[in-house]
Amino acid sequence: MDVYLLPAAMRELPPPWHDLTYRRSQALEALAPAEERREQARHVLRACLPDRRQSVHDWDEERRDFYDDRDDHTLDEADAWLTRIMPTTSQVTRERMVQVVGAWADMGIPTVPERPTEQWVDRVAAEWAASVRQVLAYEAFAFIERATTAGLLSDGEAEDAALLAAAFVRVGVAVEAAVRLLVSLGRPRGEQALMELVHDDEVRDFRPYVRSRLLGLRRRVYDVRAREVPRDEEPLLPEGLQGLPHSWQNDFGWGATAPDSHSLAQARSALEACLTVERVPDDAQMCSDAPADCSAIAEVVRALMPYPRLVTRERMNEAWRECQSLGFEFRGIDAGRFAKVWCIRIVDRVTAAVFRWLADLPQGGGAAGDKEPAVLSATALWAADLAERCVRCGNAVQEAIWFLHRTDDVPGSREVLARLAFDPSLPVTTRNAAQEWSP
Repeated sequence: MDVYLLPAAMRELPPPWHDLTYRRSQALEALAPAEERREQARHVLRACLPDRRQSVHDWDEERRDFYDDRDDHTLDEADAWLTRIMPTTSQVTRERMVQVVGAWADMGIPTVPERPTEQWVDRVAAEWAASVRQVLAYEAFAFIERATTAGLLSDGEAEDAALLAAAFVRVGVAVEAAVRLLVSLGRPRGEQALMELVHDDEVRDFRPYVRSRLLGLRRRVYDVRAREVPRDEEPLLPEGLQGLPHSWQNDFGWGATAPDSHSLAQARSALEACLTVERVPDDAQMCSDAPADCSAIAEVVRALMPYPRLVTRERMNEAWRECQSLGFEFRGIDAGRFAKVWCIRIVDRVTAAVFRWLADLPQGGGAAGDKEPAVLSATALWAADLAERCVRCGNAVQEAIWFLHRTDDVPGSREVLARLAFDPSLPVTTRNAAQEWSP
C-alpha cells in the first residue's frame, strides 16, 4: 500500500492551493485578497505548520552544488519530474517518489545512487514533503502580506496571522516570508512578535535575520530620538569632538571639506581630543551573540547618536537597554562599560576619518593633477606627532600609518615611520605596516 507523505489537511487543500505546478502561483496572483480568501490562506498555513523543526535540504544542495555554473537545463528537468508525477498535494506519496528517483537515475543525476536504498528514498521523500510545506507556506504568507499592505486585515485576522508567522519562524519553515509579514503588520503587533522571537532559543540561527528586520521597524523610534537636542544630558566625548559636523552615517568622513585654517584647526583639535579618551583594556571588550552581530549593535548606537555631540550618558544607557530588548546578552558588561567601549569605537572612527582627510590634502601650491599630493608642510609637522601617538595607543593604526606614508616627503613623517617600524614594544602587525610604507 502506498504511503502518503503529507498530512490529511494538506492533501485536502482547496484549489488553487492543492496545485503543485506553476499554475498555482498564476492563479493566486489573479485572486483578490477578499476575506474568504484570506481565511483560506490562514487555513493553508495551519495545515502546513509542522509539529517540529524541519531539516535542511541536503540532497537538493548536493545536486545543485554538482551542477553549479553549468550551462544546461538538467536541474530544471529534474525538478519538473517532481510535479509531473505529483501535480497535487494528494498525490505526494512514497511510491510516486520512487518513480521520480527512477527518472532521475535515467537522466544520469550523479547524486542518485546506482541502487537507491530504502533509507535514501525515505530521506529524499521527507525532504520533498518539507519543500512542499515551505513553498505553500511562503505563498500563503505573501498572499496575506498583500492584504496587509492594502489595509484589509481586521484586528483578529492580524493577531492570528502574527501567531502563525511566529510559529513558522520557530520551526524554520518559510522564515523570510513569515518575517516579512510581521514587518508589514508593523507596530505594535508585528514588532512585539519579532521582539519575542529574538529572545526565543528555538529561533537559533535565524535570530540575526529576525533582528535585522526588527531593527528596520525600530528605526523610526531611533530617528525621532536622534533629532532631539540634548538638554541636561551628560556628554561622554571631549569638547574637541562635540563640534564636529560630520555624521557617523558617512563614517565621520570629511568629504570635500576645504583645508583652510578653520578646518585644519578643527582636525587638530579632534585628534588631540581623541587621545584624551581612556582606552578600555582588551579583556573588557564587549561580548554578545556572535562577532558578526556587533554590526547590529553598532546600528543601534549609530542611529541614536549619529553625531559626536549626541553621544551622552543618557543615550548610551538607552542604546544598552535597546540592545538587551533586541535579544543581545552581554557577558560581564554593564551600561557603564558599554558606554566606554562604544565611546572608544566612535573615537577610533573619528580619528581614522581625520587621518584619511589629511592624507588626501594637496599641497598648497601643487597642481590638482599631482600624482602623489602631500599635505601642507606646516600641517604635517603636528599631524605626524599626533599620528605617532595614535599608533602607540592603538587608535586608527592603519589610517595613521597611511597618513605618514602619504607625507613621507616631510622629515617628521619619515622619522616617525622609522621609529614605528623597529620599535619592539609595538605589535608585530603595527611594525610590519610601518615597514611596508617606510620610504
